[in-house]
Amino acid sequence: MLPIFSTIATLLVGVSFTLAQTLQDVSDFGPVYDTGLTMEIYVPSDLPSSPAILLALHGCSGSGQLYFNATNYTGLADTHGVILIYPSTHKDSNCWDSHSNKSLAHGGHGDTEVLINMVDYIVDEYNADASRVFVVGTSSGCIITNVLSATYPDRIAAVSCYSGAAAGCLAGQNGSSLTSSDRECSNGNVRKTGEEWAAQVHSMYPGYNGTYPRFLTWHGNADTLVFYQNLIEELKEWSTIQGVEFCKNETDTPEKGYTRMVYGDGTKLVGISADGVGHGLPNHEEEDFKWFGFI
Repeated sequence: MLPIFSTIATLLVGVSFTLAQTLQDVSDFGPVYDTGLTMEIYVPSDLPSSPAILLALHGCSGSGQLYFNATNYTGLADTHGVILIYPSTHKDSNCWDSHSNKSLAHGGHGDTEVLINMVDYIVDEYNADASRVFVVGTSSGCIITNVLSATYPDRIAAVSCYSGAAAGCLAGQNGSSLTSSDRECSNGNVRKTGEEWAAQVHSMYPGYNGTYPRFLTWHGNADTLVFYQNLIEELKEWSTIQGVEFCKNETDTPEKGYTRMVYGDGTKLVGISADGVGHGLPNHEEEDFKWFGFI
C-alpha cells in the first residue's frame, strides 16, 4: 500500500528503458466509467492460437509500468505464450479502489468491472482463452485481487498475491490508501470469522453458486505496513469459501525461511509466510506460474 515501487523504479531507471518500450498502450478497451484506469499490455511475439492472460496489479504509488519493471513475468510469458496486462490507477495515491460499493459489487462500474473490461478486450482482440485468466498483485494490488476474486469469480481461474488483505477489509472506508482510510484494515484490526468473511464475499456477487479462483497468498511476518494478521484473515476467508481446512505446514518452501501453509490437498488454497520479511516481499514469478499451471 505504500510506494515501495517508487524506490525500485528509481534503481531501475538506468537499466529498464528497453524493457519499458515493450509495453503497448491500449486506449479503446471499453468503458472506464469514472475510474480513470489506463491499460498497457505485453504481447509475446510467438503466441499460441488461444493464449492465456495474466492481469498484473501494482501497489499504491505505483503504476503498470513500474510493476512491469520491478517484476520478471515477461520471460515466462514468452515461454508459455501468455499476454500480460499492466493496468494503472491514478487516484488516491494510485491505490486500487477496494473500498467503495462500486468496486465491491459485480457490475458496479468500479475498478473491478473496468479491469474485467480489459480482460474482455484481450479475449476479443487476441482470441485469448477466457477460461485461463490469472491475476497477480502486490499490496493494494493484492487487496484488489481479493476483491476481484469475490466480484468476478467466474472470470478468473487462479490468483497469486503479495502483502494484501481480505476482500471486504476496506469496505465502508473513505478511500483505499493509508492516508484516506483509517488504517484499521492495514493494521490487521478488521477480524472476522470465516463464515462472516464468506458472507461478505457472497454479498459481492449475489446469487453466484459457482467455483472461486484457486488462491495463493504471500505475506512477510515482519510487515508493519499491511500487518501479518491480514494473511490470517485472508486464509479464514478463502478456506471457508473453498470449503477446505488447514492440512499441514511445509517449512523452507519454496525457499529457506518461507513456510507453505497447505489447505486441503493444496490445489485450491495455499498461504506462504516469509519469516523476517517486511512489506517489500519480492514476487516469486516462477512459483506463480507453477500455481497457474504453466510449469
